[in-house]
Amino acid sequence: MAIIVRLDRVMADRKISLTDLSERIGITMANLSLLKNGKVRAIRFSTLESLCCELHCQPGDLLEWKAES
Repeated sequence: MAIIVRLDRVMADRKISLTDLSERIGITMANLSLLKNGKVRAIRFSTLESLCCELHCQPGDLLEWKAES
């Protein structure tokens, strides 16, 4: 099972930089960068909620499940 993080795609659609998003939701750029690049193993619901609120999207816009072959 693989969860793919699509934060980079949503950020590009919204034309928002990592720096701006980091400042707006109060997460360090380092942690946000790890999330954006799919290098995390978990995400807090409060973080997911902050991202969805700021980016005006649904959790499913940020996360995608893909079956491993």
